[in-house]
Amino acid sequence: MTESVFDEWDELSGDYKELETTNKVYQLKLEELDEYQKKCQKNITHQRYRMGIITKNLQKLKKQGGADASKIEELETNLLKRTAQLFDVEQTLPKQNGIYLKIILGNVNVSILNKEEKFKYKDEYEKFKLVLSIIGFALALVNLMTRFRPLELSYIFLLVWYYCTLTIRESILKVNGSRIKGWWRFHHFFSTVSAGILLIWPDTETWSLFRDQFMWFNAYISVVQYLQFVYQRGQLYRLKALGERHNMDITIEGFHSWMWRGLSFLLPFLFVGYIFQLYNSYALYKLSFLPSATWHVPVLSFMFFVFFVGNTTTTIMVIPNKLREKVILRYRLMSQRISFPKNLNFQDKTDKDKAETKKLD
Repeated sequence: MTESVFDEWDELSGDYKELETTNKVYQLKLEELDEYQKKCQKNITHQRYRMGIITKNLQKLKKQGGADASKIEELETNLLKRTAQLFDVEQTLPKQNGIYLKIILGNVNVSILNKEEKFKYKDEYEKFKLVLSIIGFALALVNLMTRFRPLELSYIFLLVWYYCTLTIRESILKVNGSRIKGWWRFHHFFSTVSAGILLIWPDTETWSLFRDQFMWFNAYISVVQYLQFVYQRGQLYRLKALGERHNMDITIEGFHSWMWRGLSFLLPFLFVGYIFQLYNSYALYKLSFLPSATWHVPVLSFMFFVFFVGNTTTTIMVIPNKLREKVILRYRLMSQRISFPKNLNFQDKTDKDKAETKKLD
């Protein structure tokens, strides 16, 4: 028995030597990886610098005239292709944090280099929003059924934490290649501030008059966020199934016809929510004239109006862009004469998409 224990330790010591060897190789590979990353970044900077010079010289050449128009057009096309290629290469390299992340996290590297891990992080981001939407919906209904000040404050504090967390997660997504529109990022920063003002709003007559309306509004927004989750996750999984390259941004690679079907269903619910924001702004504006009104009331009235204008304008601007991208996609498919294998027609692909969607549901 005693000898077997010592034999096991000797065997384990041999395994540890193998671990040490593997770890040394791992550390060397990490150093090599860091060198290759720096080399790639240096070459990208060099490529862009030279391309900038070529672009300026090309513009001068076009103004002077006399050059072959077909060569100029071909060079402009190649410059556009090279720009796209450099963007693809950049997605495989670590990036510097933005100012906001540097303030919150310091210089911690939050770049995700593996495409599958990027997809997982985006998926976790959508799940996080879904879970908090369900919790928010339940708390809003409970607050409608009862009047308990600590519960109200707990719910509003949850909103502050939720929107603050979203700003951090979205900043990480931004570092990793997501093209989230600037308005939506600003929207969540602005929402954090508005939730903070709600949290310190005293329990006065004006709050009592606005309270139920605010809870109904949040309950409705939670339902809309659930619908958005279904839409966003469906697009994310479909693009992944179709082999799209940039899983961090569901619309980066072009707009597909099945995307429009989902978006057209979602739009009416979004616009009802925007009108609700306008109504909140109007109600708070009326309440601001009451003697018991504090500074919180007119400020929140203005903020809800900003939400209404920003959300409505941004969403309306998206619609023609999506229609235009849809037309461009059709043109590309026709011009490139894309052909599917004989044993896989378009209907087969559609059926696969439906099957994938059914799995998600």
